[in-house]
Amino acid sequence: MKHVLQRYYAIHPGYAGLQRSLEEAKVLAARVLTKQMIQQGVVSDLSAAEFRVFSQFGEDGIIQYLIQQVPIARKTFVEFGVGKYSEANTKYLLVNDNWRGLVMDGDPYYVNYIQKDPFFWRTDLKAVSAFVNRDNINQLLEENGFSGDLGILSIDIDGNDYWIWESIQVVNPAIVVVEYNSVFGRKRAITIPYDPAFDRYAAHFSGLYWGASIKALCVVAERKGYQFVGSNSAGNNAFFVRSDLVGDLKVHTADSGYVESKFRDSRDVRGRLNFLAGKDRLREIRGLEVFDVERNETIQLAEVQAEET
Repeated sequence: MKHVLQRYYAIHPGYAGLQRSLEEAKVLAARVLTKQMIQQGVVSDLSAAEFRVFSQFGEDGIIQYLIQQVPIARKTFVEFGVGKYSEANTKYLLVNDNWRGLVMDGDPYYVNYIQKDPFFWRTDLKAVSAFVNRDNINQLLEENGFSGDLGILSIDIDGNDYWIWESIQVVNPAIVVVEYNSVFGRKRAITIPYDPAFDRYAAHFSGLYWGASIKALCVVAERKGYQFVGSNSAGNNAFFVRSDLVGDLKVHTADSGYVESKFRDSRDVRGRLNFLAGKDRLREIRGLEVFDVERNETIQLAEVQAEET
């Protein structure tokens, strides 16, 4: 597919210009929305602040809202698991707000793609190819020039998200965005057992077995000095603010801030989409093991399923 697209761009050189014009129009519209959002002050639900420019869902708007409410000492960010960086939580900060950033992805093709995009030379972005794990994350951050105060940390690796955040020590983010697996429910603080080579679809054909529950992320957040301030309306990203910076923001429990995702991207044993929804998703993976970070024990998801129904 990528070769087909490359040929298309060669035949239609105006496509890239059209794409840039569309992005510029989206950025201008988002600036208007940001000004309106600032006028409404503190919101009780983060979904009220949502809008999308480069993020997959409404994270761009939520992040703009949070940086208006939270004092940011250094306008810097780190995000990993970014793919081509065409959809990302931090790209609007880079393009619109001129923040300095570091993005990492395990696939060199994606990093090469980012470095060849015209926005790359216009901004202060470092793109690194690295398969992040809990043993190398701090070294990767330091050797790429990121330590101490940080504006935003965004973690989305469809696997060891809990374990990576728990291991990070060299940066002190004001805001942390972490993807959670809503299929794991709201009641148990659970995550996949740590595996440095974890692959979502190798772990289970459905692609439903990955990451951590919202409660597990709230547990590690509290241990690291953060408060949970809510989820996006899509039910896949949780937002945390450092306790000394939370101010008037509404703070949630895992239960009150949990949003069940409506994604139906599960696969059957042949790799075909089978569109499982709701509790059927948890039922599909009930025989697999997860680690309860509060009770320090490994359990089967069948136990979680019984509690969630």
